[in-house]
Amino acid sequence: MERLKEKYTKEVTPKLMPEFGYKNIMQVPRVQKVVFNIGLGEAISNAKALEGAEHDLTAITGQHPVITRSKKSISAFKLRAGMTVGMRVTLRGQRMWEFLDKLMNAILPRVRDFQGVPRNAFDGRGNYTLGIKEQLIFPEIEYDKVDKVRGMEITVVTTAKNDAEGRRLLELLGMPFRQD
Repeated sequence: MERLKEKYTKEVTPKLMPEFGYKNIMQVPRVQKVVFNIGLGEAISNAKALEGAEHDLTAITGQHPVITRSKKSISAFKLRAGMTVGMRVTLRGQRMWEFLDKLMNAILPRVRDFQGVPRNAFDGRGNYTLGIKEQLIFPEIEYDKVDKVRGMEITVVTTAKNDAEGRRLLELLGMPFRQD
């Protein structure tokens, strides 16, 4: 069993039940999935950008990314409906727990001048989105093979009903929030 999942069942759940007044263990919020998203605006003019982003996402997550396409045409961006605009990967189950453990305990603390992740990046429904400016913070990415520095969004989707529950769940799991 994964270390973080074990921590969730043995430590986090018993703390959250009295804190929010849950009567049933199934009411306790849990992490459903982790979604990676890379927006590739440059893919319109540069087809090679797709290959680089796909390689990076596959290395980081261990899963093949799904291509996201535009829904409508926007002439100002030279964009037509159906053109490739990004890639995403959804992690669930064991891979999700392993990645979250690695993110919170190894990757984020390694970032230079790291003071914690922002506390206010919740969406109102208990889901947390973390923006990353460059893929080089992940140990799976080889610096010499990077064609372009790309940012990405990592969204942690929870079953929490509001931001307070979601924030407390991630805090207890070990997410290094900024102390302001």
